[in-house]
Order: sequence, then C-alpha cells, then structure tokens
Amino acid sequence: MELIEVDDKKTEELFLEVPKIIYKHDKNYIPHVKQDVQKVFDKKKNKLFKQKGEVKRWILKQDGTLIGRVAAFINPKTVKTGAHQIGGMGFFECTNNQDAAFLLFDACKKWLLEKGIEGMDGPINFGERDQFWGLLVQNFTSPNSYGMNYNPPYYKDFFENYGFKNYFNQYVYWRDLRVPAQEVFVKKAGMIGQDPQFKVRHMRGESIENITAYFLEVYNAAWGGIAGFKAMRMEQAKAIINAMKVIMDKDILLFAFLGDKPIGFYLSIPELNDFFKHLNGNMNWFGKLKFLLHLKLSKRKTMVGVVFGVSREYQGRGVESALIKYCEDYVVPLNRYSETILTWIGDFNPRMIKVIENLGTELYRTLFTYRIYFDESIPFERHPIIGGKTNR
Repeated sequence: MELIEVDDKKTEELFLEVPKIIYKHDKNYIPHVKQDVQKVFDKKKNKLFKQKGEVKRWILKQDGTLIGRVAAFINPKTVKTGAHQIGGMGFFECTNNQDAAFLLFDACKKWLLEKGIEGMDGPINFGERDQFWGLLVQNFTSPNSYGMNYNPPYYKDFFENYGFKNYFNQYVYWRDLRVPAQEVFVKKAGMIGQDPQFKVRHMRGESIENITAYFLEVYNAAWGGIAGFKAMRMEQAKAIINAMKVIMDKDILLFAFLGDKPIGFYLSIPELNDFFKHLNGNMNWFGKLKFLLHLKLSKRKTMVGVVFGVSREYQGRGVESALIKYCEDYVVPLNRYSETILTWIGDFNPRMIKVIENLGTELYRTLFTYRIYFDESIPFERHPIIGGKTNR
C-alpha cells in the first residue's frame, strides 16, 4: 500500500474521488457537495488557517487503485480547551480493509505527535460541528441529510479496534409534523401566552439584517455562561445567515419575543439533499442551475431543525413549548412540510434531549464522536455534561 500526501491539484482531485469508490453501490448515499469539502481545506475561505490552524491530508493506494483517504488537523479554537492537547481527524474513507484503515489512522497520529498533540477526536470537521461530524452507527437504510456524515457499518470496528473510545453520542431525531404536540407543550405554551408582551412569529417580511441581529442576540444569551463558550460576533452571525439566503424559507424561521426583545428561536431550513441528490455532489455552474431548478419545482417534504435555543434567563418558562406549538399552528397548515429532522444533539446536553423526546420524536440516527489518547496511561473521560454532571 502507498500512502500519498495531498499537496497539489492532482492529489486534491483524488482525495475527492475516494467516496465514489466506497459508495459506488450504496443507494442511500448522497455525496457531500464537492465545493463544501474544498472550502474546509481552502486557506482563503477557512478562517482557522489565519488563526494558525494546521491540516495534513493523505490518500491511500493499493496496486495503483485508490482505497482510502483521511485528514488530520489542529484547530486553534479547541486544541487547548481541556487538560490535554487534542487534535482531530476526519474525512476518513476506506475500503473494507482494516490494515489500510490503521495505516491512515497511524498517519494522523504520527503527524499530530510531531506537533506536540496528545490525542485526537474523530471523525470530525476542521471547523464547526454542524457539518462532517461523527461516525454513523445506527440507521444505514435512509438517505443521509445534507452535511451529515454517512459511512459503511464496518467503520465502527476500524475505530474501536484501533483504540478509539466513545467521547460522546450524537442523537438525530425525527418527527411527523402532522402529529399534534403533546398536552404538556400545549399547557406550557398557553401559560406563557397569557403574557401580553410575549409573542412568537415567523420571519416572512423581515430583512436579513433584522434576522441576523435577532439570531445573534438569542444565540449569545442562550449559550452564554456555559464552560468553553465563546460569544459569537456579528461577522460570524452574518456569515451564517447569509449562507442560508439561497435556500432560506422565512416561514420556518421562528422567533419568540418579549416585547421587542428576541428571547428564543426555532430555525429550520428545507432538507437540501432533496435537491442535491440530483447534482452528483458538484455545485459547478451547471449544478447550480439544476439546484435552483429543483429548489423551485420539486415538492418539499422535510425540513431540518438547524438550531433551537432560548435565552438562559427565560429557559423553563414555556418559551420552548410556545415555539413548538406555533410550528404546529402556523407551519403545518402551509402543507409545505410533513416531517422534520432535528440536527444532532450531544448526549452531554440531557436537558435539550428531554425537551426533544417529550415532543414525541423518534430517534432517527445515532453517531459517535470518538477520542483516543496516544499515551494509554492518560485516563479517558467522556465529554462533560452541560451542568457539571459526569457523562458515563
């Protein structure tokens, strides 16, 4: 087997070709958009490079045939957040050959050790957690959602046989929107709804600038105070909202207000893979044309809950319930969406899991984020629970 560093356009293209080999006969696999993957490793587009982030990538060949790929990286935002220096690995793909998989893992380990790193998480993204994060371990029989990792079942054995341990579970939930919200949500929504200052509304007719400002205020108020949280800046909020503009449906961007103050949100987008499945993973000019055509003409079925949050000051007062009830009362009658998939929630956030499960959702997919310490004498601990309890 020949391990080759990705260091030019030719090897870059080969890196992008590997999934086509792995998933050639898998009808449930929808390719990640080529340009989305390229942005992760583009020094002009990924701001982590400007903050001294580092990446190394490899492809693997056997008898001249591509059989695998992997990337290792050092994220300057997360490498020092715990007691140990932790790097990352991701974009792993490999044929059903454990020796090949271990060779790819070894390449990541060796490079990270040379950089003074003590362990690595994977498979993760060199960037935010909303894309390319985790290893699928449950539900290989449904098409993957946009930006969500999908892989063959045998990858799990590769990781665990190598020595990776489960750092945290990622739960993805599904719900039939046509099923009425449970009585507990109706009751809580009714209680807070008695406050004349309180209201929930969609963003139809609102400017992008206003939506961005509302999002930024709630996001920082909802997660502020949590260990390791860094306040989002306006430029980051603008980048997130602007990235949604092409596919944004303002009817499913829901905000809760107390007077003029935004205090909660339930933000969803259409399931993009309903459209991207027609593009073969390429958003070139022709792909963009096909995407816009399908976006306009294709019947929608699924919306994806991207983020759900309530300002900490107002949590537990029924705001969550009011947002859910409003979705039932306003979004469902539009007859545009019949189901929702909620983007993954870590098992380190039991309070949010309880809210979601009480909604009558079904566990749709489970992914694992693994961690390995290169020095086996370092005690392994799972991701801490939000609130300070132990995650067992």
